[in-house]
Amino acid sequence: MFENFKVPKELIPSDPRFGVGPSLIPVEAVEKLAKTGTELLGTSHRRESVRNVVKEMQEGFRNYFNLPSDYEVVIGNGGATLLWDMIGLGLIDKAPYHFICGEFSDKWFRANKNIPWLKPEATKVEFGKGINPQSQEGFDFMACTLNETSTGVMLTDLPTLPVDSLLAIDATSGAGQIAIDFKKSDIYYFSPQKVFASEGGFYVMILSPKAIERLNRISKDSARFIPESMKLTHALDYSRINQTYNTPAISTIFFLNEQVKLMNKLGEAEVVKLAQKKAALIYNWAEEKSYLSPFIEEKKFRSQAVATIDMDPKFNADQLANVLRAQGIVYDIDAYRKLGRNQFRISLFHNVSLENLEKLTRIISLAVESNSP
Repeated sequence: MFENFKVPKELIPSDPRFGVGPSLIPVEAVEKLAKTGTELLGTSHRRESVRNVVKEMQEGFRNYFNLPSDYEVVIGNGGATLLWDMIGLGLIDKAPYHFICGEFSDKWFRANKNIPWLKPEATKVEFGKGINPQSQEGFDFMACTLNETSTGVMLTDLPTLPVDSLLAIDATSGAGQIAIDFKKSDIYYFSPQKVFASEGGFYVMILSPKAIERLNRISKDSARFIPESMKLTHALDYSRINQTYNTPAISTIFFLNEQVKLMNKLGEAEVVKLAQKKAALIYNWAEEKSYLSPFIEEKKFRSQAVATIDMDPKFNADQLANVLRAQGIVYDIDAYRKLGRNQFRISLFHNVSLENLEKLTRIISLAVESNSP
């Protein structure tokens, strides 16, 4: 249907990357890393030059999120998927409760089901629906997802939990663009390959004093086996001296630090406003076109980081996405594969400009309308 469609020159975006992960790493950051020459890449991550980058990044997060002084920024290798197991082993006593609204929140639940001594339970909504976490009596751990990357729903409210329960937030694709009250959060973690424009295989975790107390207590339980490589106490100890427990990819840390500095120039409040403006552009466009509709029906749950837009079955969304990629015009707007929907999934991350998003909407509209009967 779209085989012969050509994008007019005036609609070509300045950057083709619209995917929700890995995200758009600025070319300028890559060039800046190259200019460090022999000072960072290929050097020890225990040395001052690398530790200074780590320290600047950690302090940058503290400033960006305006963290309470007694919260700690913990870093390590492995990404958020590894953290599901590390958290289950090191931060949950017995009874986690999950709020499931998509593939990744469901994977977190399944990870805890695999740990023999845990007794997880969950509330699950149909994919495309939103759900806010609520305190559950008899559970020591509440697990929720700030922004479900697979479906494009986000949280809109957080509960205040009793002192014997921790609130854990998987913020992977929402951190930086969906603000929260950190005084309600005990465990807030994300991978940097989304809003914070770095690469995968790394995590950032922000822990409250209550979470640190729980972590230290469980680590002393001789009856609980935790592999050395998965002990969060190691990550905490090394983060306090601006290091990771095992060798990191320095380029990942460098790109992450560059993005934190970039976003700190505006501050979180302004970054969130820009994200909301981009979200309004995409959702209003989808509502105006007869052949499009937002996948998330309830407006308050529509993500301001990842937009999911359904298309009329008469037009093949995957085919159009493939044609645009083949032309080098637009990359990675395909739907999440396991949803199986005729849908676009579009990044609203900070580095994806409003101007390029506006061009993307015009490209899709032109392609569809020029092929309409």
